[in-house]
Amino acid sequence: MLRGNSPARIDEKGRLKIPTTFRNYIEQQYGSDVFITSISGEFVRIYPMAVWLEIEKKVAAVSSMNPTIMRFLNRVNYYGSVGSLDAQGRVVIQPLLRKAAEVTGEVAVLGNQRYLDVWNREKFEAKMGAEPVTEEDQRVLAGLGI
Repeated sequence: MLRGNSPARIDEKGRLKIPTTFRNYIEQQYGSDVFITSISGEFVRIYPMAVWLEIEKKVAAVSSMNPTIMRFLNRVNYYGSVGSLDAQGRVVIQPLLRKAAEVTGEVAVLGNQRYLDVWNREKFEAKMGAEPVTEEDQRVLAGLGI
């Protein structure tokens, strides 16, 4: 399971070195191939390829004329690229997505169970400040037994 936050850097060539704990889990469970994309352009999402293929199967089962599916595919394909972890555990974030998500230098890599999110650290901290956990959120979580 991918969990927690690990600070990392994106170098001048657009390469992100996947933090070791995340890298080891991904390679052991799924191999080194990944799909790197975003739905909003606000951050980078890195799926192990096997996880992404499961999503593609679900999408393929729905009509391609479904407007939600069309919007989803337009965005993930616009920002998306296939990659592999290199020998040092790095992946290249394509320039278009790097620019949109403003991910250069120091970033936060968040484990979200089966995929990673990569955020501009300052932008993510501002987002957390602007969107605190509310009492309603706490009620919903309690209702889910969390």
